[in-house]
Amino acid sequence: MEYINPESKQISNRNYLTTTGFKFILAKYPKIDFFSNSIQIPSVNLGVAVQSSYLKDIPIPGDKLTYDELTLEFLIDEEMENYLTIHNWIRGLGYPESVKEYADLIFNDALTPGMFNAYSGQANASLLVYNSNFNPITEIKFRGLFPVSLSAVGFDSRDAQSNYITATATFKYTIYDIIKSKL
Repeated sequence: MEYINPESKQISNRNYLTTTGFKFILAKYPKIDFFSNSIQIPSVNLGVAVQSSYLKDIPIPGDKLTYDELTLEFLIDEEMENYLTIHNWIRGLGYPESVKEYADLIFNDALTPGMFNAYSGQANASLLVYNSNFNPITEIKFRGLFPVSLSAVGFDSRDAQSNYITATATFKYTIYDIIKSKL
């Protein structure tokens, strides 16, 4: 009989993950990631099939995964460049006023080859997760990412303080992979 050390099943690192230990990277549009201030790893759900039985229907694992949308909150820079980047991306994919808007979206790919699928308007992105010493421990790679919504931007002259304006962008993607870093 093989001996299994009970300590080998214990957690070796007792530090907690912090909410500030992340960096979002959208290589195609680097102006977006610098101002990112909130993001969540989207949930993943496995469908369920039902096996009929004369006594009781039995749930069994399904064969399709569904991923929730990726939601990113970011501070809008003073020139509104990061907001306009996502706005123009959505507009180029959606119903532009001219073919030029879509062509501009595709032409910009020449500046960053391999980071953008010019035929579908999709990009790849990464979410780096850092440990308590701010060393990367995990990378979540999103494939086939594209924006589907961009929140409103509110201005209010009654604010006594200078509050910074944020926006929220929501993305769809094909799949994400979680890659553990080798420290």
